Amino acid sequence: MSPPELILASKSPARTKLLEEAGVPHRILVSDIDEDAVAAAHPEASPGETALLLARAKAEAVAALPGSAGALVLGCDSVFEFGGLALGKPYTPEVARERLAEMSGRAGILHTGHWLVDRRGAGSPGQPADNGQSADDGVAPGAGRLASAGVEFTPMSSEEIAAYVATGEPLHCAGSFTIDGLGGAFLARVDGDPHAVVGLSVSALRALLADAGVRLTDWWAAAVVR
Repeated sequence: MSPPELILASKSPARTKLLEEAGVPHRILVSDIDEDAVAAAHPEASPGETALLLARAKAEAVAALPGSAGALVLGCDSVFEFGGLALGKPYTPEVARERLAEMSGRAGILHTGHWLVDRRGAGSPGQPADNGQSADDGVAPGAGRLASAGVEFTPMSSEEIAAYVATGEPLHCAGSFTIDGLGGAFLARVDGDPHAVVGLSVSALRALLADAGVRLTDWWAAAVVR
């Protein structure tokens, strides 16, 4: 039996690369959610809970699209917890420079939320979902997992920070840094799943797939057969 199609509800090149390296073929369908609005609607949520809420919102938005019928939909989102605050993407050079200066020589926690929606049974009228909707609404029940890792930064000079921000890399990354790009030069240590820092924990995905009755290794076997 062929493994199901996996849809990634994210345009992140890093997440796509992780899935490719893990031997998991997938298709990309990007959600159109307002991340700031989702976070603002849950002011009581911890940084980890916010990451999971955003991942769920992305997965459910894509799962509601006709093009996702019959597939598994994976949503992911990362939030950096620093000084008790949840830091998403900085978007502007000014915010990125300010954050990196504060993070220099200090540590935080990178949380990546994963949410998997199973659309293989899409189209069964009236089937209840855990978000209060029915299958008539196009959203099937889903499940989530959180993967977190501690990140310690080396001291960074103002010149180094300015040069890093000028590359544009940190502007669209949670916490204003990457581990798999130029930002890796400023990381002293990572405690936990390094894939969670990149943006998608393959071990968390494996567990979610197993809960859905799918083995990640099924894709490897299918590739060998081809």
